[in-house]
Amino acid sequence: MAVFRSGLLVLTTPLASLAPRLAPILTSAARLVNHTLYVHLQPGMSLEGPAQPPSSPVQATFEVLDFITHLYAGADVHRHLDVRILLTNIRTKSTFLPPLPTSVQNLAHPPEVVLTDFQTLDGSQYNPVKEQLVRYATSCYSCCPRLASVLLYPDYGIGEVPMEPLDVPLPSTIKPASPVARSPKQPVRGYYRGAVGGTFDRLHNAHKVLLSIACILAQEQLVVGVADKDLLKSKLLPELLQPYTERVEHLSEFLVDIKPSLTFDVIPLLDPYGPAGSDPSLEFLVVSEETYRGGMAVNRFRLENDLEELALYQIQLLKDVKHTENEEDKVSSSSFRQRMLGNLLRPPYERPELPTCLYVIGLTGISGSGKSSIAQRLKGLGAFVIDSDHLGHRAYAPGGPAYQPVVEAFGTDILHKDGIINRKVLGSRVFGNKKQLKILTDIMWPIIAKLAREEMDRAVTEGKRVCVIDAAVLLEAGWQNLVHEVWTVVIPETEAVRRIVERDGLSEAAAQSRLQSQMSGQQLVEQSHVVLSTLWEPHITQRQVEKAWALLQKRIPKTHQALD
Repeated sequence: MAVFRSGLLVLTTPLASLAPRLAPILTSAARLVNHTLYVHLQPGMSLEGPAQPPSSPVQATFEVLDFITHLYAGADVHRHLDVRILLTNIRTKSTFLPPLPTSVQNLAHPPEVVLTDFQTLDGSQYNPVKEQLVRYATSCYSCCPRLASVLLYPDYGIGEVPMEPLDVPLPSTIKPASPVARSPKQPVRGYYRGAVGGTFDRLHNAHKVLLSIACILAQEQLVVGVADKDLLKSKLLPELLQPYTERVEHLSEFLVDIKPSLTFDVIPLLDPYGPAGSDPSLEFLVVSEETYRGGMAVNRFRLENDLEELALYQIQLLKDVKHTENEEDKVSSSSFRQRMLGNLLRPPYERPELPTCLYVIGLTGISGSGKSSIAQRLKGLGAFVIDSDHLGHRAYAPGGPAYQPVVEAFGTDILHKDGIINRKVLGSRVFGNKKQLKILTDIMWPIIAKLAREEMDRAVTEGKRVCVIDAAVLLEAGWQNLVHEVWTVVIPETEAVRRIVERDGLSEAAAQSRLQSQMSGQQLVEQSHVVLSTLWEPHITQRQVEKAWALLQKRIPKTHQALD
């Protein structure tokens, strides 16, 4: 069976009957589609009649909302799939509904295959049914010219498929603000305008539930706040967040795909209230379990400013069955960013001028990041480590290559009585003085680079195939020209300050001043190939380093493995 990049799954079984069999249906679809899977809900539709079945509206009930949540939750097992449930034909209880679209809807990724759970009486791939399926799909959506069709059968035998809905409601996943009990068949109210907010980093299935419910409730306009700037500072591994423009691009494509009839106003969210706290035209706000208190705070803020409260819809968090010990148990962008640690983020540099049998890693990070401990872990795995600080000490020593040039540039008053350069005095001379600092770095950086090359030659002599240059100023000094990859160690600035104070006995102000004089973690990551973090327990750091090392061995060119 061929594997297609994008597909359209048309679900025809009544939702209550379909829910227990979603897992095998999604698994079957995942075997045939490896990129984008659109899902079209049309419960009760028959593909066996002589006439082409029309697309009919599906009443938006709480059962439908719960089903959407469960479908996305089940799809999280197949993380290679970008699942998108299309909402065009799902209608709320409202008097101002636009008519169903009569034209074909364009999708961002035109489906190459159309799939369905429709069961033929003889259990076969019945050709007239498949032809009807193709005609139906192409009448609703833009599809590839040669659209293939497949009838999916989950793991059940002939005659085992219930033809009528089971009277078993799905577990409740949506909580309206009103405590009034609701039934699964209760229609959902529609609103003109509403809002939803989030970081929306690496759009995942929990985001899609939040956005889908908001799109169903809204009939005219949805305001989507995307966290930016100060609201990102408290995020885990903020250096690995997608840029705002990239997050908005992916978000906008998804929204237009699932409900093109809506007007979307995607805006930067710069404070906890955003437009939800001040826009009098908004009527509802969709929140998650963990942001419900924030929604309540928005309503208090609105009341204080003589605005009506928003109807709050609280969405249950999706559980992440694959989370590891240091990750959250919910589907979370934070966990996705943690899983990026140790991965290759961009192609390595080609460095034909470096020794052909040596692969060189440049290891950097802000002060206090734990960079040196990572270097020692890599040494334990077999890397040859070059410590640029040790090279600096060698260069400064009497008779060293930097001794005379530095004394000539800064005077003999930087010397101890025994003639050794007093690095503290020298440091105080250049700290905060860009001109003096440049004089020093113009002397030191080329010398340390030359010493590093000599050490690399020693690594080759010793038969090493991976060399790590441990250097805080790797990028500032331009030493990325000496390496195939840049690896950066990141931690939150608050943790870096705490470590510097504890390690070096500095005040918090002095520690912060030291960090401000360096490139930020974000600036380092923007030029890095691999990112690591020492934020967690030592055994987790070790696991991270071992993962990065194992992936490195797989991509090192064979020329660097000749000595194995």
